[in-house]
Amino acid sequence: MNRLFSLPLLAALVAGAASAHAEVRVLTSIKPLQLIAAAVQDGVGEPDVLLPASASAHHYSLRPSDVRRIRDAQLFYWIGPDLESFLPRALSAREGTTVAVQDLPKLTLRRFGDAHAHDETEHHDHDDHDDHDDHDDHDDHDDHDDHDDHDGHDHDAHEHDEAAHGETAHADEHDHDHRPGTLDAHLWLLPANALIIAERMAADLAAADPANAQRYQANSAAFAQRIEALDARLKQRFSKVQNKPFFVFHEAYDYFESAYGLRHAGVFSAGGESQPGARHVAAMRERLQQAGPSCVFSEPPARPRLVETLTAGLPVKMAELDVLGVGLATDAQGYEKLLEGLGVTLADCLESL
Repeated sequence: MNRLFSLPLLAALVAGAASAHAEVRVLTSIKPLQLIAAAVQDGVGEPDVLLPASASAHHYSLRPSDVRRIRDAQLFYWIGPDLESFLPRALSAREGTTVAVQDLPKLTLRRFGDAHAHDETEHHDHDDHDDHDDHDDHDDHDDHDDHDDHDGHDHDAHEHDEAAHGETAHADEHDHDHRPGTLDAHLWLLPANALIIAERMAADLAAADPANAQRYQANSAAFAQRIEALDARLKQRFSKVQNKPFFVFHEAYDYFESAYGLRHAGVFSAGGESQPGARHVAAMRERLQQAGPSCVFSEPPARPRLVETLTAGLPVKMAELDVLGVGLATDAQGYEKLLEGLGVTLADCLESL
């Protein structure tokens, strides 16, 4: 009899041990958050990501398989309704832990605005954060019209200091997707914010997988040390080029710029037109001529067709800044490679002027 009962008992014990150490299913909305999670889960598990690296967080349409992945994940991390406006309705059906990182305490947030508001920041400093697991009340953000054309960059030119640039800057030349007062959701580009996100992920993972709690905390601490060392190196390098002019095709870098004393001179776009009008191109070229030798940065995977027309014959250097880590491997060093890639690309170009 003892032998008859020993096999089922052994099977139950093995199943119990396996489930106790089963990998926690972590899903993030975008790759930068996946890279941070990979650093925290290093050696224990591998986080998954919802959106392909090159997909737009504003235009993405969930497939049935995406909805299932959201439902099945134990831990789900997203920026929040100011970026992934397509997610709140799908998240309302989740039972697992859901964290909108834009709501985390101590996070530094920036809002788009005019020249006077550009350098203002806000810090989340809540008294009670136990309600981060429930974001059902974000459903009213499903119709964020302000963000519908994020990748189209429907603006002709946006300057931080319009008055200083004469008639080439007008009151309506703001980034239509980044209207004054709206949250700048590219918050992962500030190293200090990434550390806060990693700490929250480590705490959540430790709660979900107590057997590996010390490993998650150690990974988070190691991540912080590496990022702080990288931050110090970047600050030293950028201290020599803070006054060099550069232009961008997407107002996505303000967090990174604020960390290192940089400030882009303007934002260029074709206004959604396949072939911008001659007046628009002339106004943008005038800005570049006034700036003299400068850098113009676009984003992968595609360089705007406007670039060649805009820069022809001018002392301008072109480069790409990847804010999403499109080509990076998902590993423990992925996020720091993302930051370092931005830093090296920016510094190399600015130092060459």
